[in-house]
Amino acid sequence: MQPETRRVEGFSDAVFAIAITLLILEIKVPTQGQDSLVDLLLRQWPSYLAFITSFAYIGILWINHHRMFSRIRKCNDVLLGLNLLLLLGVTVVPFPTAVVAEHLHGPDRRMAAILYNATFVFISLAFQALWRYAVSRGLLEEDVGLSAKRVSRQIMVVPFLYLGCVVLAWFNVHGSMLVNLGLTLYHACPPRLVSERISSSRDSRPAA
Repeated sequence: MQPETRRVEGFSDAVFAIAITLLILEIKVPTQGQDSLVDLLLRQWPSYLAFITSFAYIGILWINHHRMFSRIRKCNDVLLGLNLLLLLGVTVVPFPTAVVAEHLHGPDRRMAAILYNATFVFISLAFQALWRYAVSRGLLEEDVGLSAKRVSRQIMVVPFLYLGCVVLAWFNVHGSMLVNLGLTLYHACPPRLVSERISSSRDSRPAA
């Protein structure tokens, strides 16, 4: 971590920690009733799915945020503003998580899933804007040129993938949630691994 960006990353870490902690508040303790505790717990499966997906997303986003700022050597006011825009999206995540957990098996599940996935469209756009600004303004370490290209290549399609989840939610709510979780796992891949797989796929194509 560079001295100039230490406070930025420290503040960001606090926001990530609070947002990821708030997610658990959506999972309620079942009240006593005629049904057994096991049945009551199993009925809350939408809350578990929403919690796991959002927890994984915020956690992996925090990892990628750390990876990004380990390459940034200095910051300016615009970079700070873009980082706050990203954190705005992070702090919002517990709300659509609660909404989709409440409505995933109800008549409004379609709109709940659209809201949930649209939140990640916003966050991915903010993350990409932050990274591309740092690259275009020369705020990165001088020896990360190839690494920067790998990151740019990996995140370029992410907003479109989440936009695809928004569209999919209109037709298949549960499918959109599973694809969302799959995209989260995609984010966990280091940029070098993704780049190597893309290159390997291209090299394996038969010559025209």
